[in-house]
Amino acid sequence: MGSLRLGLFGGTFDPPHVGHLLVAQEVSEQLSLDRVLFVVSGRPPHKLGEVVTAPHIRAEMTNGAVEGNPNFEVSEVEFRREGPTYTVDTLRHFRSIHPDPELFFILGADQLAEFHEWHEPEEILRLATLVAVARDGVVPDGLGVDCVSLTIPRLDISSSEIRIRIRARRSAR
Repeated sequence: MGSLRLGLFGGTFDPPHVGHLLVAQEVSEQLSLDRVLFVVSGRPPHKLGEVVTAPHIRAEMTNGAVEGNPNFEVSEVEFRREGPTYTVDTLRHFRSIHPDPELFFILGADQLAEFHEWHEPEEILRLATLVAVARDGVVPDGLGVDCVSLTIPRLDISSSEIRIRIRARRSAR
C-alpha cells in the first residue's frame, strides 16, 4: 500500500464558503488525495493588524462546511500554538505524526508572487509539494517556484465579500 497522500489547505476561513470547498474537491480529485485537511489559521502573520473572527468560531464554521464529506477534515493545530503561525511549522507537525506521508500544500496562484517572503520557503518546498490553484482559468507559471499548477472552475466568491454583505445586513446565501 502506498503512503498517505494528504492535502493541507490552510486559510483564515472567515467564513468558509463554497469556493473553498470547490478548491479542495478539485485538488483532491485531480491529485488523487486520500484526505484534505482544512488547517484553520491561528494568528496569520500577514493579517496581524486585521480584525479576524476568533479561531474556535472559524473552526466551528469550517467543520459545518465540510460536514458530510468523508475526505475532508478540519485541523486546529495552528491555533493551538502560541504566537504567529507559520506554514513550515504546520508541515513539520504533520510530517511528524504521519509515517512517510506525501504532503501537498494547497495555495492560491496569487500567493506565489509572495512565496519567497514566507517564513523558511525553502524548507516548505522540502517538506511538501506546493499546489498552486488558478481560479481565473489561467495556469500559473510558478514564478520560479517549484509547484504543481492546477486550474479549477471559476467561482466569484470571497470571504471578504461575505463579511461585507453581512455587515450591510444583506443575505450571504
